[in-house]
Amino acid sequence: MLPDSVQKANFAETVHKIANLDFETVLQNLLSESVWILLKIALALAIYFIGRWILRRIVRLLDLALEHRRVDISLRSFMRNTVRVIFTLLLVLIVVSTLGVNVTSLIAVFSAATLAIGMALSGTAQNFAGGVMILLMKPYRVGDYISAQGQSGTVREIKLFSTVITTADNQTIYIPNNSIATAIIDNFSTSDTRRVDWTIGISYGDDVDAARAAILAILAADSRVLGDPAPVVWVAALADSSVNLSARAWVKNADYWNVFFENNEKFYKQLPEKGINFPFPQMDVHVKNN
Repeated sequence: MLPDSVQKANFAETVHKIANLDFETVLQNLLSESVWILLKIALALAIYFIGRWILRRIVRLLDLALEHRRVDISLRSFMRNTVRVIFTLLLVLIVVSTLGVNVTSLIAVFSAATLAIGMALSGTAQNFAGGVMILLMKPYRVGDYISAQGQSGTVREIKLFSTVITTADNQTIYIPNNSIATAIIDNFSTSDTRRVDWTIGISYGDDVDAARAAILAILAADSRVLGDPAPVVWVAALADSSVNLSARAWVKNADYWNVFFENNEKFYKQLPEKGINFPFPQMDVHVKNN
């Protein structure tokens, strides 16, 4: 608390400055400061737009360099997103510094905020770590058809925090990297070929050998079915109302669903022509009269 004498002296000095104020000088100073502020804003905007243009060029050149070296497309996508984020943060710091803001203090505040946000959003950091693990372990790549976390589709992109897949009906699904990195993943694209399985029920009393020959003939007529390994037909189960035959054939990955659905229809249409019947569920009811 200042003494009354000191406070009175400060007040008198302030009144004296106001009384002797040169308003023309003040206006000139305000005008010069306004011009300088506008110049700094214009310079900051110029740096921002030029920086964005340079960033796009850097990302494009990086992508071309990685493509030239035949780097995996999944890693290319991840690195492209990482570089874009890092350079965008640097550009923002440069623009803020151009406006006259103390960057050191801003970085300190940003670090503290990052720590607080990081503690609150620990799952985001885990998703980033999961993305790194996916790129290192490579359980799947861009273009693979996978099934994970109850979703199935083709991997379109591996981002910093999520994996983007496109389903068969063209839906876009975003799966967090952390959850998919620690989940069971079915990758249907790791091999060039895939086995197609059918279960075909025939009536009791029908000739199993004739049914087997008819099914193999249908599969042999399909040029997409591979000859090695050769298709096979076995008796899989003696069910309540039918004898279930299991037919197995190998095809190329891309032909899987077309072969499966088209031959389902062929079995339904052609097997009855060979005397093979499809049974209906039956129940025997015995009525006793007392």
